[in-house]
Parts: sequence; C-alpha cells; structure tokens
Amino acid sequence: MNQAERWAALPVPSEKRTMASQLEARVREDIINGRLAPGSRLRLKELAEHYDAGVIPLREALSRLATSGFVASEDQKGFSVGRISADELLDITRTRLLIECQALAESIGQGDLEWESQLIAAHHRLDRLPGTEGPERLMKPEWENAHEAFHQALIANCRSPWLLRLSHLLRDQTARYRMLSVHYQGDTERDVPHEHRALLEAALARDVDKACALLASHYETTTRNVLAHEALKR
Repeated sequence: MNQAERWAALPVPSEKRTMASQLEARVREDIINGRLAPGSRLRLKELAEHYDAGVIPLREALSRLATSGFVASEDQKGFSVGRISADELLDITRTRLLIECQALAESIGQGDLEWESQLIAAHHRLDRLPGTEGPERLMKPEWENAHEAFHQALIANCRSPWLLRLSHLLRDQTARYRMLSVHYQGDTERDVPHEHRALLEAALARDVDKACALLASHYETTTRNVLAHEALKR
C-alpha cells in the first residue's frame, strides 16, 4: 500500500462526516426547491464558496446525493443536478405503488395498538399544522416533515426492512417532482387533508384493499398534476 492509499484508508473525522451530512441536506433542499436547476453543472469551487464549505466534504455530499438520483456523476465530467422527465416520474410512481402498497398491506395486517397510536398521532400533527390549506402548504419544512412522518407511520408496522428501505428511497426520489405540482393551477381544488384522513380511517379499519386504493389514488393524482407542468410535457 502506497502513501496515498494509506491516507485514503484512514477513518474520516466525525466533524467532516457531520459537515458532509449538513451539506447533503442543504444541496438536496436547493435541488428540490429548484434553486439548482435539473441538468445544471455542479462546480465544486463555486459551490464551496456559496455554502462556505470545504471541497472535500462537499464532494462527499454530492457523492451521497448521486446514490439517490438527485445528482449525476460522470467520470472526468464531475457532478451535475439529476435531470427530470415524464418517463422517469411515471416509472417511479409505478414502482412506488408496487412497493409501498405491499408495505402498507403488511403493516395493516400486523397492526397493533402501538401502531394505531403512533399513526393517529402522526396524522393529528399533520392535520393540525397551521397554513395547510391550498398549494402553498407544500414544501414548507414543518409540513413536509409531518407529511413524511404520516406516510412513514402508515407502513411502520411492516416487518420487511427491504420494503421499508425501498419505500423511503422511492419517496425521496419523488420529492422534487412534487414541487412542480405546486405550480399546477388545478391542484388548488385538491383536498389533500381529506385524502390523508381517508387513508387514516381505512388503515384503522384494517381495510387493506381500500387503503391501498386510496394510497394509489393519492400518488397518481400528484403524478398527473406534475405531468401537466410545462417542464415535463412531452
């Protein structure tokens, strides 16, 4: 092992890992909100100045984001923001329904009092957040966190780590697509709180078929709204 290899094998200090995690979250948020446009080059020097960070933790952050599709990485070409397309969104939605409906069915089938309590609490927090009417609710950090927690609570009693892991990955992939749905005019008439309440009631009633149908409709409506956006029209 040469000197360079020995240096590369050394453990990364915890403060560097922490910085990389913080940068990963900040870059991810900027991609989701459109501040970093799909397909745009991510130049390390410029980003380091913008985020007031070192190049090494920034490179690590971008490498992590590349594993979830937010960032594209090519040999000799560096990093760029992952592109979006109608075909990809449709594929993600179809795959997500296959995975998450199965996870939901297993979660409901094995539901217990503890699961019910956590699900009700997650929905209560989501439903009671101020300013959750209309499209302006989307992408607000507090609402987004509560929304994520509710959908996670629905499938939390699934005993398959792989189903849960894949569900989280696919949910992560759709985050920036959902941002586009905010700009779709027809979405102002959508009653998202009602959709969530219906999902809650079906899950608590242990009605697997109805819960899965409602979940599919919930996601497919978002997908249709996003596909109406100019950026994804064929």
